[in-house]
Amino acid sequence: MNPQFEQLHLQTRRQFLQTTQLGVGALALNSLLGTSASAAPEFSVVNPLAPKSPHFAAKAKRVIYLHLTGSPPHLDLYDYKPELVKLSGQDAPESFIKGKRFAFTSGTPKLLGTPRKFTQHGQGGVWLSDAIPHLHSVADEMCVIRSMFTEQFNHAPAELLLYTGSARSGRPSMGSWITYGLGSENENLPGFVVLISSGVQPNGGKNSYGSGFLPSVYQGVQCRSKGDPVLYASDPPGMTRDLRRQTLDALHDLNQIQAQELGNPETLTRIAQYELAFRMQMSVPEVMDISKETKETHEAYGAMPGAASFANNCLLARRLVEQGVRYVQLFDWGWDFHGTGPGEALTDGLTNKCATMDKPIAALIKDLKQRDLLKDTLIICGGEFGRTPFREGRTANSPNLGRDHFPDCYSMWVAGGGVKGGIMHGESDELGFSIAHDKVHVHDLQATIMHLLGFDHTKLTYRFQGRDYRLTDVHGEVVKNIIA
Repeated sequence: MNPQFEQLHLQTRRQFLQTTQLGVGALALNSLLGTSASAAPEFSVVNPLAPKSPHFAAKAKRVIYLHLTGSPPHLDLYDYKPELVKLSGQDAPESFIKGKRFAFTSGTPKLLGTPRKFTQHGQGGVWLSDAIPHLHSVADEMCVIRSMFTEQFNHAPAELLLYTGSARSGRPSMGSWITYGLGSENENLPGFVVLISSGVQPNGGKNSYGSGFLPSVYQGVQCRSKGDPVLYASDPPGMTRDLRRQTLDALHDLNQIQAQELGNPETLTRIAQYELAFRMQMSVPEVMDISKETKETHEAYGAMPGAASFANNCLLARRLVEQGVRYVQLFDWGWDFHGTGPGEALTDGLTNKCATMDKPIAALIKDLKQRDLLKDTLIICGGEFGRTPFREGRTANSPNLGRDHFPDCYSMWVAGGGVKGGIMHGESDELGFSIAHDKVHVHDLQATIMHLLGFDHTKLTYRFQGRDYRLTDVHGEVVKNIIA
């Protein structure tokens, strides 16, 4: 039973008769005693974001998810294929592409070996390309999963599947599930914060960080690194903080009456959000002010106070988790490397785009480790699917090299939070068309994230429309080989 529906449950006729003091027989006795058997139980409002305990001891307490919207070309960053380089320019074998659908490619495409240079790094010999030189220095913290796969090859459905467990809109996002299960460690900040760089919302829209059918108090709160951190949180002109407090007290009383009468969980959400917004007016501007960081920290991240950038957001992510925020989601648009223009090419285009994320992510990992936060902060980095081992169909006669969408096999990486560092998990075949061993489906990744946070993913559920839902739907197996 969901605790937020207990009041509604008490108002059903059967439950009323079961719980009215001693039951139906007590009605006559109470009339004789002059007491009321039908008095409704006192309704109390609890903070839905109060800290909660997981199912078992957790390795991670919080999450920073770095989503590279559009999906980076994994074969040019993390998955080195010498045989593909050797055969580059030849027709893709029919057996590899027969019966498969691609977003922008038809006919027989040409194999495309990476134009990037790969070298091994760290004690584990992790293969990384020259497009991400700063990540070379933190290779021993990274677990590169080279055997990810999904069923979706278009951006929005793939992103929704990754974050909500369903390719269709309407399900709660991962951050919402996690804050629903764990609450927040700071009552003055949201439990789930979203930071967006490159000026574009994620492909799945706000559904990628929405609460779906969970109470809306668990949805992601989008904060900005430039201007007011949270839109509409500031007091309007002419309203003092004391007047704001009086207004909220009056609203609280009205909402309390409605909560007692109807028991609607969204009324509790409304009360909690008004109070959180009042506290955020003081706490959010302070935590979002990166100008208080040292010059050395700014240089390490490549951050510039007052700018709206991925580097600023990485620094903000550290500041937020340091203050007890449970889940921080970064979306960075511009990783759809089709090669239809120089900015989407795997040469200079990829070099320039990686320069905006490579340095700040490496700095984030080092900063968390130096502050003793990496061990229980789980970092996840990747896109919604992969890129093809052949040239994108529209670029056959173009000087710009690019790749099409590819769901069958791709790479992403995780670090900290109880994950083994300096390893590569899984492997694709010699040309990168399919997974050779240790497959990891999107639902398996979700199950593993929940496990690291102390949850049995099959038991963190929410009843909606007559059934129990969970993030992993009816799928998902924990990838135990990557857990320290």
